[in-house]
Amino acid sequence: MKIDKLNLDGKKSSIEVLDKIFSAKINNKLVSNVLYKTNANYKGRHAKTKQQNEVSGPTSKIYAQKGTGNARHASRKAPIFVGGGIAHGPKGELSYKKRKLNKSEKKNSIASLISEKNQNKNLLVFNDFSSEIKKTKEMNLIIKKFEISNSLIILDKSSKDKIEKSVRNIPNIKVTDVNHFSAFDVVKFEKIVFTESSVKELEKRYLK
Repeated sequence: MKIDKLNLDGKKSSIEVLDKIFSAKINNKLVSNVLYKTNANYKGRHAKTKQQNEVSGPTSKIYAQKGTGNARHASRKAPIFVGGGIAHGPKGELSYKKRKLNKSEKKNSIASLISEKNQNKNLLVFNDFSSEIKKTKEMNLIIKKFEISNSLIILDKSSKDKIEKSVRNIPNIKVTDVNHFSAFDVVKFEKIVFTESSVKELEKRYLK
């Protein structure tokens, strides 16, 4: 299929793209599943309590087993004592199993989301950036002109090097490349922007 390609002057031409990425069947169930797993994996499991064997202190019995009239106890490290270990508490990052995402799930979910953006006219393709944009003010003018104030911008390496510095202080804009974005990123932003070369790089990944 063909979609519009723009230069910074606003002039339109067209570019041939893969249907399997830009006009794929939208699978909402798969997307929801991928987003759930991705979001779960982003969360760090840092809470950790010490178990009885991790608490510092002597392991000797606090008093004799028999003859005191009191209940039988071992050391003060037992969970029933203040300062003792915690029974069944959180064990930190190591005890948390990350949810696995296979390659086909990732690819198909991203293709669904990109196709949905294209269908809703929230996808733009620019010519590669040929000259460096150094000033944030200049980049802001481009963003306002093309109404991409809440966008994920996916660039080829050359274009990324030319505009990354001018974009980094602009809110609600994320600049990345085809190897470092997820379905979560595509959903987070209203619009998605590619360059011609980044489209070709993405297509190569899907043809492998």
